[in-house]
Amino acid sequence: MSLLLPFPRATAPLTLDDLDGIAKIYPHGEPDHLKIVRPQIEQRASLIKTWGIKPGEKVLEIGCGQGDCTVVLATAVGDGGSVTALDPASLDYGSPYTLGQAQAYLKASSVGPRITFVQADPIAFLAQTTERYTTAVLAQCSWYFASPQVWSDILAALLQRVDRVCVSEYALSAGDPRAAAHVLATFAQAALEVHKDGGKSTSNVRTVFSPARLKSAAISTGLKVESEILMRPPEGMLDGKWEVGWVLSAGFAKEIDDHVKDEREKAVVIAARDSVQAAVELLKAKDEKVATMDIWVATFVKEA
Repeated sequence: MSLLLPFPRATAPLTLDDLDGIAKIYPHGEPDHLKIVRPQIEQRASLIKTWGIKPGEKVLEIGCGQGDCTVVLATAVGDGGSVTALDPASLDYGSPYTLGQAQAYLKASSVGPRITFVQADPIAFLAQTTERYTTAVLAQCSWYFASPQVWSDILAALLQRVDRVCVSEYALSAGDPRAAAHVLATFAQAALEVHKDGGKSTSNVRTVFSPARLKSAAISTGLKVESEILMRPPEGMLDGKWEVGWVLSAGFAKEIDDHVKDEREKAVVIAARDSVQAAVELLKAKDEKVATMDIWVATFVKEA
């Protein structure tokens, strides 16, 4: 892995429309990596514009990971705002850069003074903090939760600390037919994950929620939907390619053998994997590549 390169100092304040400028202060070691980062930043900026996050806001981001949404949030809130970016994962977790490396890099950037990174369980953090926030953001992180109850518990805790909750998650739909393989790969991973301990898993898909289930749980905790849309990811966003690649890898096949002992249950996971392979072969026949599935974007506020 390349060392993180020094980021260019901004000569003027960044805005959400300066996607290249934001991408250049996100960690990347080699020039080609910018091609991967740029669509991610574009998608995060689209989220934040949809949610209407304004300068001066005090944002709590749950599931910040390496900070691709954090850096865009910090741009949006400006010098008068702040982002508390929370993630329970080990600082050694992540690739090509660990959470610790990426977060340290962003802290040293031009928007770093606006960011506070916290390594903590979200529910434990919300139980002990006395801070109030204008907005909580959960951007494509719910599938990392160990169980559906974690999602409900986080929302219940947020009710006491925020004015609104902004959520995005993969929608399990393929408005672009090239994304069908990504949807199938998600269910293949989910079929394997139910045979693991969710609290110890390090997979990208640990608990699958549909938008309907996320929304139902939010309403049950006392929130109401203020707005919701489906968003098509930018061309070049590689999440679908990465997830499909993992499902078709030898490592995934080994995990099936390691974790699924019942032959009928194993047949289900293998069939799910085979369906991903079949979808990829159809794309290859048309000289097309895997795309990333739709993203559900919603804003919730407290019931009056």
